[in-house]
Order: sequence, then structure tokens, then C-alpha cells
Amino acid sequence: MNTEEVDPHLMAKIVESYVRHHKLGSDQLADLITSVHRAIGRLGQPPEPDEVLTPAVSVRRSVHRDYVICLDCGYRGKTLRRHISTRHGLSGDEYRQRWGLRGSHRLTAPAYSERRSTLAKELGLGRKPLAKAAPATTPAASASADRAENPKAGSTRKPRSALKTKAAATGTGARPTLARRRSRARGASQSA
Repeated sequence: MNTEEVDPHLMAKIVESYVRHHKLGSDQLADLITSVHRAIGRLGQPPEPDEVLTPAVSVRRSVHRDYVICLDCGYRGKTLRRHISTRHGLSGDEYRQRWGLRGSHRLTAPAYSERRSTLAKELGLGRKPLAKAAPATTPAASASADRAENPKAGSTRKPRSALKTKAAATGTGARPTLARRRSRARGASQSA
């Protein structure tokens, strides 16, 4: 569509609608009318081609062992993540997409990555702590060793509160059975 064929009433309605819903200064109104007129004039025409980006260095030469180079401005550093986010306002994925790079394209120098990796491994980062392995003993051997050190260690006597709750659950009452009375008497005579 040619800009000479733009309907001035249509353009006025669009500008009026925009001004009604947005606050504009008097100096901005002329720019708005011009941009709307230009946009209506471009309707139906193919879009203008985007400017072709030329990298500061070739993609192959952007990754070296000790440093990486930004394709936008030629910045040379150990890592590009912070640089491209602060200087160019791009994330790593957006940067790769902008230059048509693969997802595996490095934004960190390989030597720097290796140094950080070995440092982390030396500090033990990324691994779960190993459980201290105790010498394997059989339960019978450990029980006899405990009895030799402490004669009361082999006793599996329950506290009185546990006996009361067990008696209440079975309905036997609070009196211990005859076998329990005899075992208590034997334990008392051995300790004396």
C-alpha cells in the first residue's frame, strides 16, 4: 500500500484510540502520527530484511583453551555468561540462537572449566559423604563382649511402664507371671 493512499480518517481513529488509553506529551504526538502513517503505508509489503550480523571473530576461532571471545564485540575472557547478560542483555541460549550456534558451544574456556572441576573434586563437592565402616561382627560375638565388660548389658529387661501397657493390652493385670517372678529372683541372687 502506498503512503499516499492512506485514509486520513482511519489513521486519525487509530491515533485517537491510542491517545485515549495512553498518556502522551504534546511533543510525542507528532512522532506517533508519523509512525502510524508509516506502518499503514507498509501494509501488504514484504518485511525489510534484518541486518546481517557479522561476528567479531569466526565461530571456530571464538573458543580457545584459555579464553573465549564474544562474537558481538570481541571481548576476551574466561567465561562469557556474565558479559553477554550485562553488556548485551542476552542469556546463554539467546546468544547461541542469535549467532546460530549449537547448544554445545562453549561459553567458558576449557582450561578454566577443568581447573574449577579439579578444585571442586579436591574439596569433595558433589559427592555424598561416605559412611564410616565399622568392623563386621556377629551378633553373638558382640553380645558376649558386652557381657564381659558389663554384666547387666545382656539383660533385656523392659521398663515398668512397658510392662504395665503390655499387661493392660493382654488383660493379665498388673501381677507378673510365675516365670517372670522366678527369673527376677534368680537375677537378684546372682548380683548379690
